[in-house]
Amino acid sequence: EKERDYYYPTTTLVTAPDIIFFWVARMIIAGMHFRKEIPFSDVYFTSIIRDAQGKKMSKSLGNSPDPLDVIKDYGADALRFTILYLAPLGQDVLFSVDKCDFGRNFANKIWNAGRFLLMNKENIPVREELKDEHIDFADEWILSHFNLTLALLKDAYDNFEVNNATKIIYSFVWNDFCDWYIEMAKNRLYSDNEEVKSAVLTRALFIFEGLLKVVHPFMPFITEELWQLIKERKEGESISTSTYPQLDNTLIKPEAESEMETVQSIVTAIRNIRGEMNIPLGKKINLILKSSEVSTHQIDYIKKLAKVDETFVGADVEKPKASASAVVKNMELYIPLEGLIDLDKEKERLEKEIRRLEGSLIGIDKKLSNEKFVNNAPQEVVEKEKAKQKDWTDNLNKLKEILSNLI
Repeated sequence: EKERDYYYPTTTLVTAPDIIFFWVARMIIAGMHFRKEIPFSDVYFTSIIRDAQGKKMSKSLGNSPDPLDVIKDYGADALRFTILYLAPLGQDVLFSVDKCDFGRNFANKIWNAGRFLLMNKENIPVREELKDEHIDFADEWILSHFNLTLALLKDAYDNFEVNNATKIIYSFVWNDFCDWYIEMAKNRLYSDNEEVKSAVLTRALFIFEGLLKVVHPFMPFITEELWQLIKERKEGESISTSTYPQLDNTLIKPEAESEMETVQSIVTAIRNIRGEMNIPLGKKINLILKSSEVSTHQIDYIKKLAKVDETFVGADVEKPKASASAVVKNMELYIPLEGLIDLDKEKERLEKEIRRLEGSLIGIDKKLSNEKFVNNAPQEVVEKEKAKQKDWTDNLNKLKEILSNLI
């Protein structure tokens, strides 16, 4: 009786949507009949995994890969994370084995981040406690962003949005921690100041341990392995029984978030210009920034991350001739192109591409202005043509803008 009262009613039933009548409804009926009480407050319907053609996987159809073979090739963590990432609440999953590349790449990203930190730990002492010494806006940003991530995850879990939780985790780990923070921390980890190196590594390991705990429910094996490696543990200790990171609102810093957003926007704009103008990655560029609101610390990070040689910053700077430009958060930035690319060849390439797009647009404009085509063709075909028209128009306008910058 005591055990029954402890377990009944429970909070959540997790089940498949195809047995609502055979199982869920009958449990409620039986519970109301025998106990006069509904047996659970929430029902979570898992996705049904289907093959790439939308057919339900089954042994009789032979369209279900052996999970053990998939695990052998990709790893259990990769398979687990991939399926959870692909499974929106209440919707089915169209699964094919090659989609597990996504989960494997994510596992590799986490492992490489851990290996980088552990390599530095061999030569840099790690402090017992996290302190505010030698902290700059990048450190404040990652601590702030981690706590914002914890808040988003709590909201996702409260609403049974497991699929959304994996997307939040993926974005923080891959983009924020690995692609931005670790890259920004490298300069200080390689500095000659031992105290700075120790403070930065301690902070990076603190965040890394927190993200391992956040990832653990989705990828239990790799997170356990790395958690055991980053710090000496007592016998029998496991990440699965450790304390989950607690949200600390005092660490959320809007000012640091804003400073970092500026750095990210400027660096991304410069990288886009490099790609659009075919500037080789090995060539350093000069940056002219029309602004009086960017700090020296921000400029230092921009120069490193975007491979910038010299910077000229001020409210009165003017746009030089033959330069690429972008507008970021009400700031104008210019990159002089002379000496970086062959301007004549680039003009010729752009003019050729503009003529090709203009010709393609004439054809698609005629097709969409034809009432017979619009009225008789399948709706998805018409929408596809409209989307193509928009993309080509946007590309054409962008190319014309780039060409005008070269003149």
